[in-house]
Amino acid sequence: MKRLLLICLSLLFVASCSEDEKPEGLLSQDKMINVLIDIQITEGIASAIPVAYDSSEVLYKLMEKEVFKKHQVEDSVFTQSLRYYLQYPGIMDNMYAQILDSLAARETIGIKKDEGEIF
Repeated sequence: MKRLLLICLSLLFVASCSEDEKPEGLLSQDKMINVLIDIQITEGIASAIPVAYDSSEVLYKLMEKEVFKKHQVEDSVFTQSLRYYLQYPGIMDNMYAQILDSLAARETIGIKKDEGEIF
């Protein structure tokens, strides 16, 4: 969670210095929300495993690749889309409200995924 916040803040800084035009291949808000939900879950899993920080980082990167594969999104497209949305704090606030609601619902309801599926 801290890692994502740091990335978001860094990208917000970078995005504030760039032009205000939509990048080609921008992920829709709904797609971005779904990817970010799985990224949050991935970070939670990686940080909960009692291993050394370096091992946790390696594990997180592998799991992050699986998230992008699941959603059929290139990491560069995700990063570019995140930079774009970070230029609009109102949109990001709305997106994160939906992400938090979804994560809370999953936790409350205890949604079970098919066996063999991490996310």
